[in-house]
Amino acid sequence: MNNFLKQTAASLLGTVLGLIVFSGISTVGLLFLLFAVAGSKDTGPIVKDKSVLVFDLSMTITDREPSSGEVFQNTLSGVKPERMTLRSVLDSIAKAKSDQRIVGIYLDATRTGGASNLGFASLKEIRKALEDFRASGKKVIAYGMEWGEKEYYLSSAADTIALNPFGAMEMNGFSSQPVFLAGALQKYGIGVQIVRVGKFKGAVEPLVLNKLSPENREQTQKLLNDIWGEWRATVGNSRKINPQKLQAIADTQAILEANTAKSNGLIDQIAYSDQIVTDLKKLTNSKESDKNFKHIDLMEYAQVPDKSLPVERQAKNKIAVVYAEGEIVDGKGEEGQIGGDHFAAIFNKIRQDKDIKAVVLRINSPGGSAIASEVMQREIKLTRQVKPVIVSMGDVAASGGYWIASDSNRIFAEPNTITGSIGVFGILINGQKLANDNGITWDAVKTARYADSQTVARPKSPEELAIYQRSVNRIYNIFLSKVAQGRKLPAQKVAEIAQGRVWSGVAAKQIGLVDEIGGLNAAVEYAAKEAKLGKNWQLQEYPKESTFGERLFGQTVEDISTTFGLQKVNIQPSNPLNAELQKIQKELAIMQNMNDPQGVYARLPFNLIIE
Repeated sequence: MNNFLKQTAASLLGTVLGLIVFSGISTVGLLFLLFAVAGSKDTGPIVKDKSVLVFDLSMTITDREPSSGEVFQNTLSGVKPERMTLRSVLDSIAKAKSDQRIVGIYLDATRTGGASNLGFASLKEIRKALEDFRASGKKVIAYGMEWGEKEYYLSSAADTIALNPFGAMEMNGFSSQPVFLAGALQKYGIGVQIVRVGKFKGAVEPLVLNKLSPENREQTQKLLNDIWGEWRATVGNSRKINPQKLQAIADTQAILEANTAKSNGLIDQIAYSDQIVTDLKKLTNSKESDKNFKHIDLMEYAQVPDKSLPVERQAKNKIAVVYAEGEIVDGKGEEGQIGGDHFAAIFNKIRQDKDIKAVVLRINSPGGSAIASEVMQREIKLTRQVKPVIVSMGDVAASGGYWIASDSNRIFAEPNTITGSIGVFGILINGQKLANDNGITWDAVKTARYADSQTVARPKSPEELAIYQRSVNRIYNIFLSKVAQGRKLPAQKVAEIAQGRVWSGVAAKQIGLVDEIGGLNAAVEYAAKEAKLGKNWQLQEYPKESTFGERLFGQTVEDISTTFGLQKVNIQPSNPLNAELQKIQKELAIMQNMNDPQGVYARLPFNLIIE
């Protein structure tokens, strides 16, 4: 009943807010009524004795919580997205391990989506949690229809792996097949000039070449070999299969039907879904007449309080976990981006918070703006001077992602993390031939020789290219210096391992770019140890997302109203209802922005990118 009221309130809320413009103050009371209904007491999920925790592998898993804007839109539509944070997944599996009511975990791989969107480093962390769960004596059962290498990598941690009789699994190794655009750009008259440092900096190659350079081919092959080797070793260890045999299967089979998969020891059982349900009923002591086995969804279970945590975990001492996920951009950034100014402000605040004793910076980024990376790295360095800063690398922490990681107390990465790429490049595009072929020309009047150096009307002259190259060289040398100082490595060695080359986590550890192989939990535990907190600490996650109530009636709305330049109505705030109406008008400005988001931003003709 409570869920029905919530959904009803959510569906009415959009209509009510739309009517506020016309009906004015009289709607304020109705708003408060709707909030009261939506916020009514909820007893939370119920866990039955001898239940199985159901982990749907199609669920989306990210580092960060969804933004307040996304939550708000889902609230209005009544949609409950299947999405969890990696931290929540790991905590829930750990909680289930000690929960006497949970007897096993069911990995539902009958739908695809979620696991395929994760990188192998994140999958490695979940896999470790499943192995730890199994070590407690509890069961893990996996069932699938069509397994890709990622889904099977996770599912191979199970005690029992079952495949549908008409199902299949892919085991054909990993490949990279970039698309090269140079020929098309030339055909249509788009000129591209590149300035870069780093012979391995392959991101620009699709614009100027028609195949991989020898250096890019070398680094890509090494990276794929490392990740594929880790896959074979991990899966082989769980399934008691020699990695060489897995290689032979990939070379000769590629796609395995159920019978072939079973004969090769990759699965334990061929079964229909109803047979799996029967087995799970036995595990949970459910009656045969029951429609289903006793279970609870992983997302629901995440809301169940963890009674195994000691009371002192609700402590004054905090460990901040900062999630830097996405492309690094200048300014505050947008959803899915790492805004340099925004994250610098977060570290500035953390540094001044005396209750925060240590910081874990979780990075999942391919890089981006050099300026934004430096703005963030400066605040990270200042924070490290007063409290430990530990880095946890996710699926990728490369280029700008490595720049912000370099000056930390310790760097953790998984064996299959992609990192490094210490290099800089700039892309200079011109449309001279395209324009000329269509009767368009330019002319210029200028006061200095290089006043029009950023024009797209013509290619850059050798002298202009030299200017841009000097800028790239300067930033690259700064990058090398920061890595050498932060990692305490000789400058010559950094110069040798840089050159824009990407490395796997295991290779990065061997050359000194990473300190320790481990995931987010390992980084958090190390941070607590460095800060000498024992067990007396509590996590505090950043960036913080304000609640809908805070955004509607709190200080955040005051800030946003000035951002959007809202035209103010002459209403005296002395009347409480008028004051509330002013706040509602500001919320309407927020909704207007949500309905017309700026998804595209203009770039200058020349940008220094470390990606």
